[in-house]
Amino acid sequence: MAKVLIVGAGGVGSVVAHKCAQVPEVFEEITLASRTVSKCEAIAKTLPRPIATAQVDADNVPETVKLLQAKRPDLVINVALPYQDLPLMDACLEAGVDYLDTANYEPPDEAKFEYKWQWAYHDRYAKAGLMALLGSGFDPGVTSVFVTYIQKHFIPHIEEIDIIDCNAGNHGQPFATNFNPEINIREVTAKGRYWQQGEWIETNPLSLNHPFTMPHNLGTLNVYLMYHEELESLAKHIPGLKRARFWMSFSDNYLKHLEVLGNVGMTRIDPVNFNGVDIVPLQFLKALLPDPASLGPLTKGKTCIGCQVRGKDANGQPKTVYVYNICDHEECYHEVSSQAISYTTGVPAMIGAKMMLTNQWRGKGVFNMEQFDPDPFMADLNRYGLPWQVIEGEVFTPR
Repeated sequence: MAKVLIVGAGGVGSVVAHKCAQVPEVFEEITLASRTVSKCEAIAKTLPRPIATAQVDADNVPETVKLLQAKRPDLVINVALPYQDLPLMDACLEAGVDYLDTANYEPPDEAKFEYKWQWAYHDRYAKAGLMALLGSGFDPGVTSVFVTYIQKHFIPHIEEIDIIDCNAGNHGQPFATNFNPEINIREVTAKGRYWQQGEWIETNPLSLNHPFTMPHNLGTLNVYLMYHEELESLAKHIPGLKRARFWMSFSDNYLKHLEVLGNVGMTRIDPVNFNGVDIVPLQFLKALLPDPASLGPLTKGKTCIGCQVRGKDANGQPKTVYVYNICDHEECYHEVSSQAISYTTGVPAMIGAKMMLTNQWRGKGVFNMEQFDPDPFMADLNRYGLPWQVIEGEVFTPR
């Protein structure tokens, strides 16, 4: 049994706390910490068993180290903002605590996310005998595990990967984001990128799209090519990979609102002087939009996230396999008072933590999800609320 410190009390932090509390045989002691401790206390009241709460500024390394020294956790589960990955990794390194997150580092003043900053910690973590597991959410996270599961059981020689993230749910709001608005809009408005023949190909934001018909009669949505961080780690760790792309669905309503907001400058991330005060337009917009945590009771429908992998089977014959999960927004809310977007991130964070704490995944240094055996993680997805299915053959044929 182990002690964990969860940092972040938003929608994902709430799900992680719920799911860890459901597994007392692994997570013996849980502390939930945030800059606003009242958020932690509100979540704690909804859990099936008591947990501790604490106040911490995740940007403040000495303050975080002090908390770690007081609580002495075996693992920090970071579900705060991506801006805070490096300060939390620094604090864990100083305090001698293992680390896990769900999204890679992004500098606050530039809409750019890549693994180089966190991969640079590998030697220091290894020397300290510590482990850091990066991107243990759904995408990134489960998507990489889907790929290595396909590689292990169906297609040992992977050539092409298409990751397809569809949200067929509806919250009824004129415009809202399903997770932190600032992070969401920065990702969506950035240029697209995909891996092809050993190099990165860049595209204009959301300029490439293709219809995708989801399984189980969930309907057809337009999915748009974006850059997502697991493409970078998969290109590094999957030998012989010729192409890797990431696609996400957006409604016409969402895209029209985003276009108008961009045209009037509300998605800018550089400071603008207003009445003698510097403000960042996107941060101001975030304050105006609905809190993603408030969407739980409003959202109906399902998500469908999966990976289609093409390559050669053990006999050298062409083969295509699609592995996917379908998650119901209303069922998630019934279980943990959250919509499926937070649920599909929070459950894998708990499972990744469980993999580390039970030594099923173990190493010294900084690691991505695809570097470990997929089988125990895949078994726990079925066990803890994110069951998956396999389709042999093509389901997605973009240009």
